[in-house]
Amino acid sequence: MTKEWQLELPKLLISVHGGLQNFELQPKLKQVFGKGLIKAAMTTGAWIFTGGVNTGVIRHVGDALKDHASKSRGKICTIGIAPWGIVENQEDLIGKDVVRPYQTMSNPMSKLTVLNSMHSHFILADNGTTGKYGAEVKLRRQLEKHISLQKINTRIGQGVPVVALIVEGGPNVISIVLEYLRDTPPVPVVVCDGSGRASDILAFGHKYSEEGGLINESLRDQLLVTIQKTFTYSRTQAQHLFIILMECMKKKELKGYPFNACLHCLEEHKMCQQFQGAPSGCFCRSSFEAKSLCKKPGIQFQGFQMD
Repeated sequence: MTKEWQLELPKLLISVHGGLQNFELQPKLKQVFGKGLIKAAMTTGAWIFTGGVNTGVIRHVGDALKDHASKSRGKICTIGIAPWGIVENQEDLIGKDVVRPYQTMSNPMSKLTVLNSMHSHFILADNGTTGKYGAEVKLRRQLEKHISLQKINTRIGQGVPVVALIVEGGPNVISIVLEYLRDTPPVPVVVCDGSGRASDILAFGHKYSEEGGLINESLRDQLLVTIQKTFTYSRTQAQHLFIILMECMKKKELKGYPFNACLHCLEEHKMCQQFQGAPSGCFCRSSFEAKSLCKKPGIQFQGFQMD
């Protein structure tokens, strides 16, 4: 990427995950999400990773980029990593060292989807399937890991920090969060409470779970019912996802990896000195209110809601 696209290494990598089906955000929440994401990326020199297609959370990222482009000349490196088999108008993208027009108007009758035109770069993963997501998942995580190992400060051997940003999302998003939190070192996760589905369930679990990922029985039953209704799950399916959720809650605070910044703080506090020696607690005073229950140093799993 630095060779073929002549990109400079990012100072931060923001990996956005969430719903792939189209969903609405409350106008104020959409505005705060967009402004916060763009400000964090511009101020820190970040790259943004998304799924690349023009649906769901990626469309909201595209809207934020479009609004930014209309007001500023500053470019943001936004890389869409999408499965080849889901992309509409594939034939327009075939060729080497050629410039081709790409039709971004979607066909409502098609099961495929177009790429989001506000992204600066795309990586398309092909595993031979058509109309299915999944080909890009392993590639994206491996690429994120590789980028995190690149040294942006050779004097202290510091790599590129990665932060995951979660907006809405299906049940697979909760599994993605657990994968990030189990990584070595753990990847900080920022959850946008109020955006719906997986994000709201994660934020609820974070708010009411105790140390060690425990939750009282009445709230456990309430959460199981919510999971069933949200994802149209059976009781057995809900119980399985609940276990994954509680594993996430065990990672609310991971000692030895100081980080206490929300999306707004990535800009305000310069990423808390690149995640090293961060102060305890989130000092965010933006329109997002940090709802962190843990105030000790350590990676904080944080949910956010509107003031």
